[in-house]
Amino acid sequence: MRKDVLRIEAYGTIDELSACIGLARTALGAAGAPAGAAELGTVLLRVQNELFNLGSDLATLAADRRPTQPVIEPRHATALEQEIDAWNASLPELRSFVLPGGGFVAAYLHLARTVCRRAERLIVRLGDAEPIGAAVIPYVNRLSDALFVMSRHAARLYGEPEPLWEPEKT
Repeated sequence: MRKDVLRIEAYGTIDELSACIGLARTALGAAGAPAGAAELGTVLLRVQNELFNLGSDLATLAADRRPTQPVIEPRHATALEQEIDAWNASLPELRSFVLPGGGFVAAYLHLARTVCRRAERLIVRLGDAEPIGAAVIPYVNRLSDALFVMSRHAARLYGEPEPLWEPEKT
């Protein structure tokens, strides 16, 4: 199979996303990490494992899938929804768009969010052309939202201000 086919582009972008999350997770473990960083790191490690399941799901045609092959399931998106709700409950309401930044961890999570959005666009195109797992698109959609909320949560953990979009300053 050629390396530029849509299926390989999609799971290659998922791999890139996992690498971005690895940057954030590594930054979380830096000296002087605040309370709560370990919990966020645990979630990010779980997400990286789920992304490998997602890559396996995307890399294998349904007809070639083994019964024990790891794939993305609805429960994975449900877990992200619950985490989004829990973190959002402790964050201030937004009255403007957040610019990527808010410290290293938050910035890495914003980068991961943008790669996740690109992966979602590729996966939607792939799903229009070929069969993919039913839980894949909802999971990637929820993950991009979760990464945004995680970035806000990380900024708060580290006491970093969230840069907000100020259109009048352009």
